[in-house]
Amino acid sequence: KPLYNAIVWQDRRTSERCQALRDEGHIELVQSKTGLLIDPYFSATKLAWILDCVEGARERAARGELAFGTVDSFLMWRLTDGKRHVTDATNASRTALFNIHDQTWDEELLALFDVPANMLPEVNDSSDDFGTVEAHWLGAPLPIAGVAGDQQAALVGQACFKPGMGKSTYGTGCFMIVNTGETASVSRNRLLTTIGYRINGKPTYAMEGSIFVAGATVQWLRDGLNLFADASETEALAQKTRSGHSIYLVPAFTGLGAPHWDPKARGAIFGLTRDTGIAEIVAAGLQAVCYQTRDLQHCMNDDMEAAPGNLRVDGGMVKNSWVMQFLADMLNVQVDRPTILETTALGAAYLAGLRLGWYDTLEEIEQLWRCERSFTPTMEEETREKLYQGWLDAVSRVRST
Repeated sequence: KPLYNAIVWQDRRTSERCQALRDEGHIELVQSKTGLLIDPYFSATKLAWILDCVEGARERAARGELAFGTVDSFLMWRLTDGKRHVTDATNASRTALFNIHDQTWDEELLALFDVPANMLPEVNDSSDDFGTVEAHWLGAPLPIAGVAGDQQAALVGQACFKPGMGKSTYGTGCFMIVNTGETASVSRNRLLTTIGYRINGKPTYAMEGSIFVAGATVQWLRDGLNLFADASETEALAQKTRSGHSIYLVPAFTGLGAPHWDPKARGAIFGLTRDTGIAEIVAAGLQAVCYQTRDLQHCMNDDMEAAPGNLRVDGGMVKNSWVMQFLADMLNVQVDRPTILETTALGAAYLAGLRLGWYDTLEEIEQLWRCERSFTPTMEEETREKLYQGWLDAVSRVRST
């Protein structure tokens, strides 16, 4: 039975604990071992919070009565009727407890976050034997053979198997991730180093930038401000915007993610005039996603000392062609939208198929990727830079420091 309600990635309840760890000088230790920053986004401080704040939790953990895991671990525990307490390397790499270099739960990190080792799951490859779903769940026993974190699975689903290939997923948040091969590159710009996937015991690393709010902006415009009834209406609204509008919406509802990592920043709308209407505010919300992706692109280019070429995109928001064209214009790169947008599910399926022998190699999977539409930049350089500088000014105004 769950000890406590699941704590989602957007939850910021451990912000003060993270700040204390930063003030105590633990930033380099955590980043060097995990590739992550000290932030409530990751699991370690959330687990410590549960152990400290749920009555009797630490005592039960000490007695070996509690098991911890990310959502995949919980699902596999349930589906196998408690036979397997397991995760994969990509999910483990997001806890801030896993050493991505030696591929083990790290004793020094466990001590820092005060987490008992006996709570942690076994760590498998992403394409591996995770046990069997018991027949009473789905009507027949089924093998679990592919497991990966959300963005890492999408990287596989987008067939980004060569170093330098990258994809950006636009769901509730936005996540840009680029394959760095066998090298666990360390960012100079506060991006994350993570495991992209692990097959046959060999990790492939990636660099990632995380934006906390993307599609959630559209949800807020719909449900919070009631500007439209359905997200599908945003494309037509954006197309109605007057030329040269200077509205900027900074959706820092839960702080700012990469590259700022400012949990105390708060959202704002700038540039309102009497001419501002629903269309301009909606367009500003959509454009904010593209501006934030440009922030990540700038950091990626600097860290990798080479600009990734075409950007593959996925997630529900990429159905909006107006957004995708503005994204191509703002990044000044070709944006490729695949025929299958649910690439996270596709990537998990590919990993399972690889384990079960449906596919022999990643190269075979790579040949399956198909592009539905490409968006090429058409915006003048002067216009692009003027718009982006306006965004940077808006962000500077909501920063807490």
